[in-house]
Amino acid sequence: MLNRSISICLVALAIATCAVTQFPESKLADTESLKPAGSLPGEDPYPWLEEVEGDDALSWVRAQNARTLAELQADPRYSDFEAAALDALNSKERIAYGVVRSGYVYNFWQDDTNVRGLWRRASIASYRTDEPDWETVVDFDQLAESEGKNWVYKGANCFEPKGTGTYKCMVSLSDGGKDAVIQREFDLATRTFVKDGFVTPEAKQGLAWAGPDTVLISTDWGEGTVTESGYPFVVKRWARGTSLESAEEVFRGKVTDVGVWPMTLELDDGTVLQGAVEAETFFTSSYWWFPEGETTAVRWPIPMKSSPEGIYRGQFLVSLQEDWAPEGQSDAFRSGDLVAFDVAAFMETRALPAVSLVYRPSEAQALEGVAIARDAMLLSVSDTAVGKVMRAEPGSDGWRTWSVALPGEGQASIAFANPHEKTVFLNYEDFLTPDSLLEYDAASDAAALLKSVPAKFDAAGLKVEQHFATSKDGTKVPYFLVARKDIPMDGTTPTLLYAYGGFQVSMNPAYSPVTGRLWLEQGGAYVLANIRGGGEFGPAWHQAGLKQNRQRIYDDFIAVGEDLIASGVTSADHLGIMGGSNGGLLMGVMLNQRPDLWNAVVVQVPLLDMLRYHLLLAGASWVDEYGSPEVPEERAFLETISPYQNFDASKPYPEPFFVTSTKDDRVHPGHARKMAKKFEAAGLPFLYYENIDGGHAAAANQTERAKRTALEFTYLSQKLADTN
Repeated sequence: MLNRSISICLVALAIATCAVTQFPESKLADTESLKPAGSLPGEDPYPWLEEVEGDDALSWVRAQNARTLAELQADPRYSDFEAAALDALNSKERIAYGVVRSGYVYNFWQDDTNVRGLWRRASIASYRTDEPDWETVVDFDQLAESEGKNWVYKGANCFEPKGTGTYKCMVSLSDGGKDAVIQREFDLATRTFVKDGFVTPEAKQGLAWAGPDTVLISTDWGEGTVTESGYPFVVKRWARGTSLESAEEVFRGKVTDVGVWPMTLELDDGTVLQGAVEAETFFTSSYWWFPEGETTAVRWPIPMKSSPEGIYRGQFLVSLQEDWAPEGQSDAFRSGDLVAFDVAAFMETRALPAVSLVYRPSEAQALEGVAIARDAMLLSVSDTAVGKVMRAEPGSDGWRTWSVALPGEGQASIAFANPHEKTVFLNYEDFLTPDSLLEYDAASDAAALLKSVPAKFDAAGLKVEQHFATSKDGTKVPYFLVARKDIPMDGTTPTLLYAYGGFQVSMNPAYSPVTGRLWLEQGGAYVLANIRGGGEFGPAWHQAGLKQNRQRIYDDFIAVGEDLIASGVTSADHLGIMGGSNGGLLMGVMLNQRPDLWNAVVVQVPLLDMLRYHLLLAGASWVDEYGSPEVPEERAFLETISPYQNFDASKPYPEPFFVTSTKDDRVHPGHARKMAKKFEAAGLPFLYYENIDGGHAAAANQTERAKRTALEFTYLSQKLADTN
């Protein structure tokens, strides 16, 4: 078992997508003029907007918020949209997804009564019924009120010494939704925080249980202990009953690393192997083992572009993001493969044993995850951008893999699996099919329907089609079209195009009641583009758009937009686009490169100043994705695509809508602020909304999500549906 905390930490590094299915966010008088056209690239006219809590910056933000809210909330559609979004988000008819621990299913639940949410549990037997008997574990609304904090629950890192059935947990709490958290030890048996237990101060941090009374922790230890990206690089071992200050240092990385986090691996007999992951760059890491009784860390003998996936039946599982020919072995492996070797043999000899192939995706596939249960190992696989679940088992003649039979051809994924538990939950859904929860039985190799929900929007008369656009270099780029069966192919359909295109993040079909009610029911079409930069077709699909090759990603997106118009689905007057985070950068580039192709652009929590992004918050960790402004040839390319520097008041920009969050401590809100300010100073129309809370999700609770979503879809309706 690979300790889940490491995977969480690494995911947190990514500029996670702000997908419409999950996260949907007149000019003021201004006498200030833009810098002259001859100003140097990177010279910034508005550095004061980077002061996150600066008085002048927040005064400008409040003024923009007031203007935008007044304009959009006056639209009669807004109140209906907000009510519909809130109803969908708070609906009691949702599947209460959860994790299994010692006979209970634990679930985090938010609704109109529990705005911050309940951490609750029900017995497995009760959970299988239509009306589970839930008992509250933590009421976060009560906790926040009693402590005077704006707590946002960020998950629980739990550990069970094998065979004990007793879990220890560290609960992560964020003030307002930031990536920086505090962690507090919690006792599941008593459902109380542990008196004098482990408690950490607020920081971007990582923690792994090394035993019931020992944790490994990396955090901000004071001056000189965080990387240029703002993440920790010193790991210490902390024993129960001692102060955090007295914790023993066990590993130190470098200030130039992206970050260093604790990592533990559990053997089949329950032995916990302590270690750390040192992320030298965003895509390269060294994985270390701390042998008991030794003072020198041992590096796991795997490529730097690879990821440990856990231990199953004595085999150390590794997914590859680069080709690998292990020294002294005849077999060679491809980027995208899942491989394995005998962990006990390595621990004994410290030499790499024979490596075997577990699974090799086809050209149309990508391995997206590995999940280990007590009696089975499951693989999440993207097949032509549609998820499916496979099972893998070792045998005397090598590994065998096969597909798990599921209903229909929609998106399937693994909802829960844990090496200590027999229970496995799977999820099934597609654009028009509400999600279903399946329980998988390893012994029978069968999945049975456990829970389903009624439709949350009227899908009658709708269809889903997969099409392929041809990019500038001839690459076929898939996209999904969700639209009326009788769509008039005359270019009049309001169409929303969404994409992400980065960090090997896949965009797969998903059921979204909010998008369904606020867009599809209103006659709009929704398009999800699987452009390069993502992970839908494995590492090569992602790596094709790295650094100076990034224009391929933008060409892919343009190709999809042009294909939608050429086919008659829509027209430039009725085509809008949306993207968040890295997708927000995509939106900014599209504003500059093809302002003629869209009539609405929703720019969510974006990167936009690509000549300074590496100096802001976590930006330095992404130079391997985008390139570094400090490297001349990479800077030269960034200068050609950076939305902020390439703003040109003479271009026929559509009116954009910028959405961000003051408490986003991953992507700096200054990106959106400064770009919007350029529109303001140039006298060009724009909308701007900055949620004070919410972190990188730009919303801390369902009420805020509903508000932001209603604002976005009101804007889209005005621009795309009201256009003649």
